Amino acid sequence: MAAATAYAQSGASVTLQADAPDHRAMEKLARARNCMTCHATDRTLLAPSYRDIAKRYAGQPGATDELTRSISDGSQGKWGKIPMPAGLQLAPGEANDLARWILGMMPGSRP
Repeated sequence: MAAATAYAQSGASVTLQADAPDHRAMEKLARARNCMTCHATDRTLLAPSYRDIAKRYAGQPGATDELTRSISDGSQGKWGKIPMPAGLQLAPGEANDLARWILGMMPGSRP
């Protein structure tokens, strides 16, 4: 896999950073754990898009840990009134993998 892999979903593209987990595997995990019921890569559904989450946390120290906690424990009030439930179905390490994948998403154009 190339260090910066472009992936298009719904006509928009997302560029992944070199240290981000494999996009296809992580998207499959997110679907299997029902994350994609409320989130999408590039548009708001019931919850913010993963791209918007990446933008909000970009460059913040401790962003991976904070997002991992939100995924594992759930959160409320960060993005509006709808709470995010805890990821009780996640195996150890999956919340961190998902957080790294989300934070690795950067807006970009297709090559």
